[in-house]
Amino acid sequence: MEPQLSHHIEGAVATVVIRHPAKRNAMTAAMWHALPPLLDAFARDPGVRALVLTGEGGTFCAGADISTLQGSPAEAQALAVAAEEALAAFPKPALAAVRGHCVGGGAQLAAACDLRLAEEGALFGVTPARLGIVYPASSTRRLVSLVGPATAKYLLFTAELIDAGRALGTGLVDEVLPVGELDKRVAELTRILVSRSQLTQAAAKEFAGGRTDRDAHWAERAQGNPDTAEGVAAFLERRQPRFTWSVSTSGSASSGSTSG
Repeated sequence: MEPQLSHHIEGAVATVVIRHPAKRNAMTAAMWHALPPLLDAFARDPGVRALVLTGEGGTFCAGADISTLQGSPAEAQALAVAAEEALAAFPKPALAAVRGHCVGGGAQLAAACDLRLAEEGALFGVTPARLGIVYPASSTRRLVSLVGPATAKYLLFTAELIDAGRALGTGLVDEVLPVGELDKRVAELTRILVSRSQLTQAAAKEFAGGRTDRDAHWAERAQGNPDTAEGVAAFLERRQPRFTWSVSTSGSASSGSTSG
């Protein structure tokens, strides 16, 4: 099988699968290039309300396939950063479903998602110190925002792998599931995500990510928004709300990068 990012949409959830089993789902140059336009298409699709990123089989992503990265190390790193930033800026909830190794560039991608669920046995590592590479400033700040400076330094200084339990304790992952339960939990959580107000989610994602230039923008969107009236009515009527606001049709999606 050729290395690729396969994808499908089921319900309101888009799933992207990293497929390069010969090299533990390492990302090739072509795969790094393919991710931003794929995310842009999902961002513009009003039928998509959440994204899942995962790896084929028992591995999430073991990093970058160095053999496909021509040119200088800086050029190779720029490819990974561009994909990471596109994922961080994706305006809808993004969830990483992690099995096995989540290392190097794989850890960059997982950190750029909003939520991370891992199966027992998963291993996480940030490994530029093994190659003498300066980890990107944006990636370092994102890691610090997730796990704090002390743990970020441990991961970066040592390049050691940590297990899912320790990753949970540091905040690198949000939940750890028993073997065989990850897919069920991902389906359950994404059903919850797509049922909630995308207005709330989109604004919260930017605020939590450190945006400070969009306060007035979101205050304007909130005024008289139909999602608010629908949410209150559904609560009073004891029924599930039917939210309709979408970043895909409102023009509110922003390509500005976030810090987390």
